[in-house]
Amino acid sequence: MKTALLTLACVTASLATLAQNAAPAAPAAPATTAAAAPAGSYAALLGTTVKELMSTGEPAVLKQLDARLERAATVAPQDWLPRYYQAYARLITCFQSKEDGDVKDVYLDRAEAALAQARKLGGDEAELLVLQSYIYQARLGVSPMLRSMKYSGMVKEALAQAKKLNPANPRIYLVEANNLYYTPAMFGGGAEVAKPVYEEAKARFAAFRPASALAPNWGERQLLGRLKAYETATAAK
Repeated sequence: MKTALLTLACVTASLATLAQNAAPAAPAAPATTAAAAPAGSYAALLGTTVKELMSTGEPAVLKQLDARLERAATVAPQDWLPRYYQAYARLITCFQSKEDGDVKDVYLDRAEAALAQARKLGGDEAELLVLQSYIYQARLGVSPMLRSMKYSGMVKEALAQAKKLNPANPRIYLVEANNLYYTPAMFGGGAEVAKPVYEEAKARFAAFRPASALAPNWGERQLLGRLKAYETATAAK
């Protein structure tokens, strides 16, 4: 069980980092942007930063992007998206870091702090809950044997809440499937149990349209990579 859950932390993070779609051209600044902020420069800053965030797994680069997101949050203090992506950057830093568990927990503490700020700013609650569930998975991966009883349930609860708010969100099913995939069969998980949930995620991604060019839109490439792995495993039999 320990090996499987540690694999969850490493593999899920690696796929999530590489799997994101490149961000499209930055739109005009959202309505929540501070009035004094130059709309074009803010949109360009956030758009470029998000694009880079979705294409890197290097901890040093992720930390630089975290700092840029802090600047974006200062420019537009009423916009929830910089804090959301800051939480995401800190989560991926935890996954990719080779530091010990105590340091990883610090990254996750900071990720949750940024997520709480995004929530106070009125962020999309379903998206926030999905990211919260992903953070719980990372917490579990830091110490699987000691934390599985606590965090496995918290992952499921956060995803259930997100599904009530927006069952069309494909990231719900992706994170749920990841959770099942890396849960040992003796505890109700495994690859075959996860497969139909990955397929559900694929259908949801096909129908999904983000609220804006900068709204959360990660996960599809990770999903397609996982489904491709199923095909490869089947062909090898």
